[in-house]
Amino acid sequence: MLPQVRAIAADLFGVAEDAIGAESSPETVEGWDSIQHLNLVLALEERFGFQLSPEDMDEMRTVGQIAHVVERRLQGVATPAEK
Repeated sequence: MLPQVRAIAADLFGVAEDAIGAESSPETVEGWDSIQHLNLVLALEERFGFQLSPEDMDEMRTVGQIAHVVERRLQGVATPAEK
């Protein structure tokens, strides 16, 4: 899942894919601001066909965490707040 999330993030932020790693975050990627974060959420929802909850979005602080949330959603695992 990480390679797919990296590719989406790199395209959205206009950087080379190899510049995005699991630890990449708004603090380390130029152009990753709050608006671009929302655009990333929308791109992920569109690409994978699900809707992310506010709890999911709170967890999405690095590319690695984003990949984990997406993987969990694809497996149909609810966040603790949804149980």
